[in-house]
Amino acid sequence: MHRKSRGVLVLDTNKWKRISSQRRNEKMSENGMMSRAKVLTIDTMNPTVKKVEYAVRGPIVARAVELERELSEGMKKPFSEVIKANIGDAHAMGQQPITFFRQVLALCSYPELLSDSTFPEDAKSRACSILNSCGGNSMGSYSPSQGIESVRQDVARYIERRDGGVPCDPDNIYLTTGASDGIVTMLKLLVCGEGATRAGVMISIPQYPLYSAALAELGAVQINYYLNEEKFWSLDISELQRALDEARLYCNPRALCIINPGNPTGQVQSRECIEDVIRFAAQERLFLMADEVYQDNVYAEGCQFHSFKKVLFEMGPEYSETVELASFHSTSKCYMGECGFRGGYMEIINMDDDVKAQLTKLLSVRLCPPVPGQALMDLVVNPPQPGEPSYERFIKERTATLSTLAEKAKLTEQVLNTVQGISCNPVQGAMYSFPRITIPEKAVKEATDMGQQPDMFYCMKMLEETGICLVPGSGFGQREGTYHFRMTILPRTDKLKILLNKVQEFHLKFTQQYS
Repeated sequence: MHRKSRGVLVLDTNKWKRISSQRRNEKMSENGMMSRAKVLTIDTMNPTVKKVEYAVRGPIVARAVELERELSEGMKKPFSEVIKANIGDAHAMGQQPITFFRQVLALCSYPELLSDSTFPEDAKSRACSILNSCGGNSMGSYSPSQGIESVRQDVARYIERRDGGVPCDPDNIYLTTGASDGIVTMLKLLVCGEGATRAGVMISIPQYPLYSAALAELGAVQINYYLNEEKFWSLDISELQRALDEARLYCNPRALCIINPGNPTGQVQSRECIEDVIRFAAQERLFLMADEVYQDNVYAEGCQFHSFKKVLFEMGPEYSETVELASFHSTSKCYMGECGFRGGYMEIINMDDDVKAQLTKLLSVRLCPPVPGQALMDLVVNPPQPGEPSYERFIKERTATLSTLAEKAKLTEQVLNTVQGISCNPVQGAMYSFPRITIPEKAVKEATDMGQQPDMFYCMKMLEETGICLVPGSGFGQREGTYHFRMTILPRTDKLKILLNKVQEFHLKFTQQYS
């Protein structure tokens, strides 16, 4: 409480204030004992965590859960059910799992089923192969931190097939807890510096909130570049250059993140665009991060998925031997939709050997990704082959799922574009539409007076009046003065039609109310 200064005892006022504040916060409990203030409070917690926001599971979703509970308790609402179109959780929306995947996982989880004649022989063979790669022949054991070696080898062979023979080294494959784990891990490696030298990461706007949330938690600088809505959410190199030049005035840009096919905007990047991005990254010395979890979800005629790895190598050694790239895939999207198993991988290209050693060390801290997720990823990259018992059923289920998604993508675009005040770009790929909505000035003012973003106000009113749960565009980022919402195309077709009809009716009513 006191300190000496040149032989004089001086009151340390700052320390006194801290102690006094702590004593004021202390209070007597019911049994007469003195209770101390909490060590961890909102004022003393990690400040970067308070900056994290994740709109996909934000306040609208919390309210949707409350409404579901109220409905179950018999409370009267102007709707009979809540339809959640806020998140890309395929199975929760009614998509059926691939039979072969679940058969093999069941066999791995309970090996006594291997004697059950109802399981096809190729499923049994794959289950035995996976179990033989696990410690103690059990999926309940830890795996190496980088992932099961045989699975990484299968992933490497899959990438080589996908990319037309471009070599893939299993040592560059890291199995992850969904794609998100790999993305956050790479960002941890990239973030450094302080002040004007603090690492900056370029992300698209609109963006998937994982990126902004991770950057906030890591204390990195988010550098926004805007996709071109008027050109089907395309990426313009001139916009990348603008964002980069401005950011260099206050931070050290180190990485460029691309989501292809896009979330939340559903665009599929052309090969020409990918080549331009690679040249830009090479010229500006940026680490490339390619989020490619929707690579099988391409619906629009004339669109095709091109992996950044394939294009990079086809551009020649000037780029393939110099540009640093990390690409990501997951079991959660595409035709699989197995979100809960948390399976994924990342491939790294041209990473410094010393950094690679640090990456391996960092991953070892979390021991290993979930082994059932690793097993599922192995099945995704090495599915049944022609001539095997499960092949025809697998192809039938896979084709049906992707065809249905394509139909729902087209339906969503067509219906939304019939509504005056809503404009929806083609859903070329992924699982979402991101339509632009016109919000009357009267509604904008009311939302502002309430301290809400106008599209949050719009979506919350839609939820309360229709039971439709969407995510406001402000949660993903958008150009100032524009408003959007993101909705997934995943609900069953009958539910999707109900949802779209309700959106039509609500928007008309909302516009009339606030005109």
